[in-house]
Amino acid sequence: MSDILDILASAGLWAAVLRIATPLIFATLGALLCERAGVLNLGIEGIMTFGAMIGWFAVWNGADLWTGLFVAALSGMVFGALHAALTVTLGLSQHVSGLGVTLFASSFSYYLFRLLVPVEGTPPKIAPFQPLHIPALSDLPFFGQAVFTQTAPTWLAIALALALAFTLFRTPFGLAIRMTGENPHAAEAQGINPMVIRYGAVIAGSALMAMGGAFLTLSAFDSFIPTMVQGRGWICIALVVFASWRPGRALAGALLFAFFDAFQLRLQTVMGGALPYQLFLMVPFVLSILALAVMARRARVPQALMQPYRRGER
Repeated sequence: MSDILDILASAGLWAAVLRIATPLIFATLGALLCERAGVLNLGIEGIMTFGAMIGWFAVWNGADLWTGLFVAALSGMVFGALHAALTVTLGLSQHVSGLGVTLFASSFSYYLFRLLVPVEGTPPKIAPFQPLHIPALSDLPFFGQAVFTQTAPTWLAIALALALAFTLFRTPFGLAIRMTGENPHAAEAQGINPMVIRYGAVIAGSALMAMGGAFLTLSAFDSFIPTMVQGRGWICIALVVFASWRPGRALAGALLFAFFDAFQLRLQTVMGGALPYQLFLMVPFVLSILALAVMARRARVPQALMQPYRRGER
């Protein structure tokens, strides 16, 4: 028990929670924005993988880190436009289109990586984002080490969560997005073009997903490995339901999952000899499923989610 309390009292645990949560925050906000407009985007896993690869590749070829993040966002917008064309314009199944985007983007990432980076053995490395030193705050005992030792993209992710919450629930534009996800015909009656809103939400949401992937190669690690996303995209889909399609709760859900993950990593060092490490790896997913089962019962799904919109049809 004392070992567990020592883990909980260590600043390193809470710093790791913020670091692990950052790609989840980016990608969950992206998925939430798409679904608020009525479009399910299961391409998230592949878009994150491609964003991780292309962001790293841009920096490896001499671009600065922020340009790499921007290039990743642009790549996400391209995949988002593809998904929107298939689901919004053509009205195809959002499940099938999303899974197709994931398979295509993941395979294309690996193909381009092997084609453009013909290096055997250890992947090339870049100089990633470094933790920001905030005068006075970073020097605070415990709190400074736990919170104010993050890189700039982490603060950007938190700021985006607050900005999206404000936009969705405090602005006319956010009301238009939510109305499109609830009843696109009513939105059209108010002079809103649901097609434009859905296109914009899917493209912008996909850009956020790609930025989540790029965080892995530009900040959390320093090289690209094709399997490095490791199911984070699917976790983000679950976090959207956990959050009841609210950005603030999405931020809390990402932090909660990251806490489970960071805690089990440290628990392995304490109890690893007594139990197989695979059991510890299962802990964050099992606890997330339990939390999802509890929260999903009270979640209110956007009424027009996964329903294609065609002008004049009801």
